[in-house]
Amino acid sequence: MALDNNHIENSNIDNDEISLKELILKIKEWSAFLITKWKSIFIFGIIGGAIGLSISFFEKPTYKAVLTFAMEEDKGGSGGGLSGALGLASSFGIDLGGGGGGAFAASNLAELMKSRLLVEKVLLEPIKIKDKETTLLEYYIQINGLRKNWENIPELKNVQFLPNKYRASFTLKQDSILKGIYKSLIDKEKLIIMQKDKKVSILSIEVISEDELFSKLFCENLANNTSEFYIETKSKKAKNNVDVLQKQLDSVKNALNGSISGASTEVDNFYNLNPAYNVKTARGKQRQIDVQANTAIFTNLTVQLELAKITLRKETPLIQLIDSPILPLEKYKFGKLKSLMLGGFLAGFLIVLYLIVVRIYYNILKN
Repeated sequence: MALDNNHIENSNIDNDEISLKELILKIKEWSAFLITKWKSIFIFGIIGGAIGLSISFFEKPTYKAVLTFAMEEDKGGSGGGLSGALGLASSFGIDLGGGGGGAFAASNLAELMKSRLLVEKVLLEPIKIKDKETTLLEYYIQINGLRKNWENIPELKNVQFLPNKYRASFTLKQDSILKGIYKSLIDKEKLIIMQKDKKVSILSIEVISEDELFSKLFCENLANNTSEFYIETKSKKAKNNVDVLQKQLDSVKNALNGSISGASTEVDNFYNLNPAYNVKTARGKQRQIDVQANTAIFTNLTVQLELAKITLRKETPLIQLIDSPILPLEKYKFGKLKSLMLGGFLAGFLIVLYLIVVRIYYNILKN
């Protein structure tokens, strides 16, 4: 049995050596074959390089606008004085809010920026180009030559996106155009929104387009509109509470002023009156009670309003701009040398692959 095992192991070693030897011979054979075809490979490489070089001349450069900002997130806790103030508010039976949800966490803010609501708002926002008011959407149509393609289409020939025009008044064709441009702009290679570090709420917006000014404007306006929407939504509940309390305070203040005036009038009416006529002073005392009651209500509402203002300041988030795009922007274009080398390499690779496949095919037919 030992001899049989040795014989099997020796056979395996011989087979491995034969396979390795065959592999080396095959490589030499194919190399020799390709060397005989060097002229074809060289010619195709030259042609591919020329094509790559030609493309580099006609390829439009792209411009990247980068904007970074820091976002303050509600941690849910409030220190010292504010905590005491909220506790005092709760003693009056007032719910001033406090905890913020995670809908606007840094990770979700990236998706918010790509939403159709905000992107359309940015595109339809009035801007000034060469002292002429237009929209960013009209400028996009102009720089991409879309209107030339619409000249032969009667339904699109007169389509315009003028400033200060209500979105709800758009026609079906306008909606279709706006939707197509929106999908083009949120492409992952044209709009990149990322959080630099999960431990810190610093986000960056990168906009890449073939027009330098469009990249800058779209990047800045997207950040501004997102900031406004974020702040308005986060502080909406607290602001509504402040508005309600302010109206109540104004109403009570008017009532208090009326009560004070009425009490003063009644005092004048029974001044130097015979003390025996107590019934005459009853109305004056009622006015004094109204003044005291309205004064107490006014005091409580004033405290509640100030506490609500504190909460509003707490609930209003802070978005701090760090870096904004500055002209001239970073320019990207495939270099002529790289285009030449890449085109030559790809053409050479394809011709080599073609020659190998053809030879294998003819060998199979012969066998």
